[in-house]
Amino acid sequence: MRMDPGLHREKKPDWIRVSLPNNPAFWSTKSLITDLKLVTVCEEAQCPNRWECWGQGTATFMIAGEKCTRACGFCAVKTAKPEALEDDEPERVAEATKRMKLNHVVITAVARDDLKDGGAAHFEKTIEAVRERNPGIVIEVLVPDFNDRDWALEMVMRARPHIFNHNIETVERLTPLVRSRAQYQRSLTVLQKAREMVDGKVATKSGLMLGLGERIEEVHQAMDDLRAHGVTVLTMGQYLRPSPRHLPVVEYITPEVFDELKEVALEKGFRHVASGPLVRSSYHAGDFKPEKDILEAR
Repeated sequence: MRMDPGLHREKKPDWIRVSLPNNPAFWSTKSLITDLKLVTVCEEAQCPNRWECWGQGTATFMIAGEKCTRACGFCAVKTAKPEALEDDEPERVAEATKRMKLNHVVITAVARDDLKDGGAAHFEKTIEAVRERNPGIVIEVLVPDFNDRDWALEMVMRARPHIFNHNIETVERLTPLVRSRAQYQRSLTVLQKAREMVDGKVATKSGLMLGLGERIEEVHQAMDDLRAHGVTVLTMGQYLRPSPRHLPVVEYITPEVFDELKEVALEKGFRHVASGPLVRSSYHAGDFKPEKDILEAR
């Protein structure tokens, strides 16, 4: 039975609050994105922080269209047959980073299982276009798993992003329920391979959503698994249900627990950890500064 969206009134705790935009930079960013006909994950994934980030003049660009070939149980991005790639999109993203005077850009994409390379070449072209237009910018990519095709992953890595992000999203036990077609061990392998392909000259990053029914010891195990595969940057945030058709929230995790998990993660050796109810993969992404040898390894 399909619920009427109008009947969905899930009560959220007081600590999950979002301020509406009152900064002119928000409208300037929105206008720029519209003008350049760009897609952002901020809007497509209904990110709760888009008001804040756009108000600060930052955004996470989503390339390769807004239609995903996978139907993950948590994600607000629409599942449908994607359209053809836009050849000029890399240049439009590069132009946006220049106009916004960004020091740090996050580039992500939907899963494009309809393409042989999963969209890897499009990532490569976008990274190269951004770097050419903005030589000093820190480039972070948040990528799908490319179905674990090494040659596709190599296309992204030869463009030398500074930060390579691929989210495991949840603990191993819940992965089949939460992530369509994705595999927990495959994601860990992709993270490790990306680092090895550039001799460690990249920061690897991953993220977890909490509140889907995971146990605390499973979260600790996921941290250990990520560290064992060379990941040094971790984000943890509360899962928020986009609609009645998506997986329900099992539990709202308190800010205090997020703080405790951050301390555990730092003790396990992560260099940078962002942990809180409204934290998302690219939230305050620029707060993390890659090591000097990574910035110089171009």
